[in-house]
Amino acid sequence: MKKFLILFLICFVQNIFSQNTQHNSETKNIKTIINDSLDYIFVDKSRDAVKDDSNKVYNSIDIDVRPEFPGGLDNFFKFVKENYKKPTENPELKGKVYVTFIVEKNGSLTDIKILRDIGFGTGAEAIRVLKKSPKWVSGELTGKKVRVAYGLPITIN
Repeated sequence: MKKFLILFLICFVQNIFSQNTQHNSETKNIKTIINDSLDYIFVDKSRDAVKDDSNKVYNSIDIDVRPEFPGGLDNFFKFVKENYKKPTENPELKGKVYVTFIVEKNGSLTDIKILRDIGFGTGAEAIRVLKKSPKWVSGELTGKKVRVAYGLPITIN
């Protein structure tokens, strides 16, 4: 039994201190993260890695100028408050609806998805309101307008 524990301890310590020695110049320049729930590909913003790919969707953190609702997020939440209609079946409903969408180069919103809602049609209503939204100020990377994935919680009180 002691020999088994010692063997297990040696294997455990060796596994902890072992290192991956794979070096690849492409791996250093481009980091690709595949988000299964959104099916987007995000690319590292290192200047050599940015290519002229008009359909690539960037993460809002990895760009120079983030997309913005005209007047800022306070105006966005005011817009949502004015246009969002609570479900009639349950008027006391409270919670958060988590949405993701893509802000296109021209500022329009596409690929609107509900990650989590609280039921009673709250997700469908959030999609309706976002489709009604005015055009956003698009995101930029190295001075060029790019498509940007964006996510927000919408609070229902």
